[in-house]
Amino acid sequence: MAAPAGSLVAAVLAHSGRLDKEDLGTRIGRLSRRVEELKGEVCNMINKKYNEFLPSMQSAEDLVSQLEGLSSNIDLLKAGIENEVQQDLNIAVAEFTELKQQLERDTLVLSILKKLQEFDTAIKEYNTALLEKKYVAAAQQLEKARSSLKMLESRKGFELKILKALGTELTVQTQNMLYHLGEEWQKLAVWKLPPLKESSSLESAMHSELHLHTVPSKEEEIADPPVASVLQAFAVLGELHTKLKIFGQLLLKYILKPLISYPSLQPFTEEQSDVFILRFKSEEPNLDHSSPMEVFDKIKLIFEVLHKYLLNVPLEQPVEDKKDGRVTLAELLGDAIWEELSDCLIQNCLVNSIPTNSSKLEQYVEVIKSTEEFEKALKDMQFLKGDTTDLLKYARNVNSHFANKKCQDVIVAARNLMTSEIHNTVKITPDSSVALPRLPDPGAGDHLKMQKTSKLLHNDVVNLENETKLSQYTFSLPTCRISSSVEKLMELAYQTLLEATASTDQCCIQLFYSVRNIFQLFYDVVPTYHKENLQKLPQLAAIHHNNCMYIAHHLLTLGHQFRYRLTNILCDGAATFVDLVPGFRRLGMECFLAQMRVQKGEILERLSSARNFSNMDDEENYCAANKAIRQVLHQLKRLGKVWQDVLPVNIYCKAMGTLLNTALTEIVTRIAALEDISAEDADRLYSLCRTMVEEGPRVFTPLAEDDKNKKYQEEVPVYVQKWMTFKELMIILQANLQEIVDQWADGKGPLAAEFSAAEVKSLIRALFQNTERRAAALAKIK
Repeated sequence: MAAPAGSLVAAVLAHSGRLDKEDLGTRIGRLSRRVEELKGEVCNMINKKYNEFLPSMQSAEDLVSQLEGLSSNIDLLKAGIENEVQQDLNIAVAEFTELKQQLERDTLVLSILKKLQEFDTAIKEYNTALLEKKYVAAAQQLEKARSSLKMLESRKGFELKILKALGTELTVQTQNMLYHLGEEWQKLAVWKLPPLKESSSLESAMHSELHLHTVPSKEEEIADPPVASVLQAFAVLGELHTKLKIFGQLLLKYILKPLISYPSLQPFTEEQSDVFILRFKSEEPNLDHSSPMEVFDKIKLIFEVLHKYLLNVPLEQPVEDKKDGRVTLAELLGDAIWEELSDCLIQNCLVNSIPTNSSKLEQYVEVIKSTEEFEKALKDMQFLKGDTTDLLKYARNVNSHFANKKCQDVIVAARNLMTSEIHNTVKITPDSSVALPRLPDPGAGDHLKMQKTSKLLHNDVVNLENETKLSQYTFSLPTCRISSSVEKLMELAYQTLLEATASTDQCCIQLFYSVRNIFQLFYDVVPTYHKENLQKLPQLAAIHHNNCMYIAHHLLTLGHQFRYRLTNILCDGAATFVDLVPGFRRLGMECFLAQMRVQKGEILERLSSARNFSNMDDEENYCAANKAIRQVLHQLKRLGKVWQDVLPVNIYCKAMGTLLNTALTEIVTRIAALEDISAEDADRLYSLCRTMVEEGPRVFTPLAEDDKNKKYQEEVPVYVQKWMTFKELMIILQANLQEIVDQWADGKGPLAAEFSAAEVKSLIRALFQNTERRAAALAKIK
């Protein structure tokens, strides 16, 4: 058995260096059969040993040796097979990879050639379709050519110089196609427009026309109408949105916006055999602004016409939210112009229709209903999508818009009043009052209780009421003149607050704070806008002072009057204007005091030309002093006239008294400072002072009736602080030494009340020569 095994191994080893795939299977088969034979012999031997108990030691050893030899041969064969197969496998893989790469290159070349062929075929078919005016087919072929070219350009590592030429050819053919489509579109929709210079007037709108050559003939009713073919071709080429945007802008500018802006403009349509004409005619308008219902009807008519003759064209277009990709031209045009059209309708139509009075708010339901119907009609024509638009939201939010518009109108009206002329005035008396709304009596419930209680206690309690009662005018504004614009401004504030009491909570709050804004605006605008006049014109300064005091007077009680009639949010103490009162009082006072400083400066400037009232015996000096006095009196008289019947009497008298006091104080100071006053000088100085004393009170003319002014002229010492000082100076100028000493009366006389000892001594030294009598008099002045 060893010989066959050895010969098998020898045979295997002999061919191990160059095994072929065909021999390998044969040899493995032979080896397998030998293994089976050996398995049978081993089983036979074990059976005999353990089953038949035959002495077979020698045969067992032979089998073991044969088995070991066979196992060794198998290992050798396995190693040889692995080496040989691995080599053949590497070679086969390399050959297969090379063949695969060759196949891929051939496939790529073949696909590129196929795409080139497709491009060429598409261009040829495009040219044929274009000649036959089959615009949709031509556009589709162009898109096929474009797709083929994109595929060719996307091949990396494979570039053809011809691709640049193909791209140029495609661009040329696309532009040629667009040119033809543009020509067709211009024939279908013809615009007749006015000159550019006249494009924004009613007259120019009358010259605007749109001619639609889209009325289908009998032949076209069977086939696709040309408009559908042209627009579908535009859609295929991706240019439809651009064309519709241009058409939409022309539609807005020359048709829709003029219809909204000009109430007299009416659309007029005319249908002929092959054309539909849309133009305008003018009618006499009833109002400055068209009602929303009228505007909606006009716009609806335009879209109905466009829908019938132009927009009702289904188009194949890839749209994300439409599975079938079909849209109508109306929908695309709506997307292009609705936002701008909606804004125009809101700003030029709905805004003007917002009521200015809360009583008219209920009537606005008609406008909301009309807006809903208008949008529904546009949705039925597919011009609008299903969502609620800003137009309808605006109409429904009328309460907020009413409040905003009312507040805006109030502020605009207030500002117009503030920038109007101040000098147009009205007279305010204690009996005057702004027309107040009827307010509920907050104490009506307690009045009866108090009445009953007072009857019970009447007999037991001593009446402690003071017999002297306050006048009913105690807290009234004194008689004066204010600007008529300020009176109207106050009436506007009362009317607005009254409107707030009948409004919704939100509107009430807005209107209340608009009234506050009126007064804050006055505080900022009036002093700035009228600044120059307030500085130059004393009458305007006085009127402005009165205006501010008048407003402050009303602000004290304005919030309280409406406190219990406004919304609950404002009833808790927020409805007040008292915080604005100090600011207005300060504003009026500062303006008037600034004017007073200007007048004081002019008085002092005029008195500075009096040459210090020295050397009055010189005629020239006397004339200069006299002129200065006359100028000051003239200035005071002029002020007295311009402030007459304007300022309240007490303010008038204080102001004139202060200015006259300024003049007298300056004169006293200048004369008291003189070191030498001759007898002639004293006479002339006395003459000048007498002029001031005689004519000074005459400048006090607070009232237009002269006979009523005497009272105030007699009370001049009350308003002119230095009046008695001035009169004492006049006495000194004409008195002798003894009379001066008597007036002094050891520091207890009237002279001592007005002048100090040093001033009296200085005057004595200036008036009298140095004698023993003068020395004795000076000794008594201490």
